[in-house]
Amino acid sequence: MFDYPKQSQEFKSHLEQRIEKTRTELLSIKTGKPSPSLVEGIMVDAYAGSAKLKIMELATISLSGSQSIQIQPFDPAVLKDIVKALFTSPLNLTPKEDGKTIHITFPPLSQEQREKLIKTVSQKIEEGKVAIRGERDDVRKKIKSAFEQKEITEDDKFRMEKEVDTTTQDAVSKMDEIKSKKEAEMMKI
Repeated sequence: MFDYPKQSQEFKSHLEQRIEKTRTELLSIKTGKPSPSLVEGIMVDAYAGSAKLKIMELATISLSGSQSIQIQPFDPAVLKDIVKALFTSPLNLTPKEDGKTIHITFPPLSQEQREKLIKTVSQKIEEGKVAIRGERDDVRKKIKSAFEQKEITEDDKFRMEKEVDTTTQDAVSKMDEIKSKKEAEMMKI
């Protein structure tokens, strides 16, 4: 038996998860101003590789001035491990450490770098939209199948499809909103 309320809740939940996943992916993309969120998710092979933890689980991360981040490990033994993880991250960072603290200075982005990063943002947003549309198509197939098996009426079918399309459009609008906020952040000097 086709349970539309359950399907609808699952659909909305999947869309929210997709939006949140995209938002999280975009946090790791540099903007004109550094943010602790740029480095907090970087994975560190800590304690000679016996533990794999995120920087935010190993240290306090804070802004230090307008163009730099300071990382203060809870345990000084992981300082070198964090520095190594920062060097090997895809962000091309050059951390400096003074024995207790790690400092990362972010030079201002050039116009060319900003344009490349905006393309990356657009790509991530488009991937998210494609996933959202895929979810929509799956639900619409289930609705069509339920109609063909006479589990729902034609009126129910059209009502449900319209609701799915409206929910999808709302999710796509949220993605566009996230994109324009990120682009505005990146264009700030």
